[in-house]
Amino acid sequence: MLIKILIPIITQGVNMVGEELLRVVDVWKSYGTVVALRGVNMVVRRGEVVALLGDNGAGKSTLIKIISGYLRPDRGQLIFEGKPVRFKSPLDAKALGIEVVHQDLAVILDLPVYRNIFLTHEVTNKLGFLKDDIMKEEAKKALDAIGITMPPVDTKAEALSGGQRQATAVARATYFAKKLLLMDEPTAGLGVVESKKVINIAKKYAKELNLGVIFVTPNIFQAYEAADRIYYMEQGKIVFEKYKEETSPKELTDIITNRIIELRGRKR
Repeated sequence: MLIKILIPIITQGVNMVGEELLRVVDVWKSYGTVVALRGVNMVVRRGEVVALLGDNGAGKSTLIKIISGYLRPDRGQLIFEGKPVRFKSPLDAKALGIEVVHQDLAVILDLPVYRNIFLTHEVTNKLGFLKDDIMKEEAKKALDAIGITMPPVDTKAEALSGGQRQATAVARATYFAKKLLLMDEPTAGLGVVESKKVINIAKKYAKELNLGVIFVTPNIFQAYEAADRIYYMEQGKIVFEKYKEETSPKELTDIITNRIIELRGRKR
């Protein structure tokens, strides 16, 4: 199996920044009587970070799970690289170069760090035996690339702190993402310095590797720092979109605060 070069060289003239990569069209999703997504529409382009803002329960994680193949929409369509797609499983999304950092980490506690990083991407020889030395070496490179201090890669995930488990998930997704990187609250459990590194990773992979990146967060300041474009989700709908240069953290705070106050007033 060929190992992906972590930071490929991008030839001048090849970078297609701005080309549409993903379009979400009128996507709905319900869990019984609870409607999680209500006609969501959004676009992600190559070479940009799109922040998805919203409170808990707004539908952000449900949307990410649909884009990454963990859930199927009840209605609506995903268009990837100009073609309609319908994922039957996460492996279908991975086959198209889509990787995800889940909000719930999705690490297997009984496996060492390097095996978690290569989960579903295991390196084997012709007989099917694992090539642990190669995976350990490449796992170290993946962790070095995100710049977060970690124990040895043969340490079991159960011995890691919450932040270190999050770093493992980030390293896995950034190492294998080829076209679209989904980051569902990737700074959860991380300190200020580590969070800044993850934000820089999102921007670096968009600009240097020409990936589309969706950065999910409830934090207005992190969204503004990370993103080229910002969507705000509320009760399963995207209610506004702002380009970074057209707004500010203060304006976003004012808009969102006013919407929350308005919603609370309606419920009385």
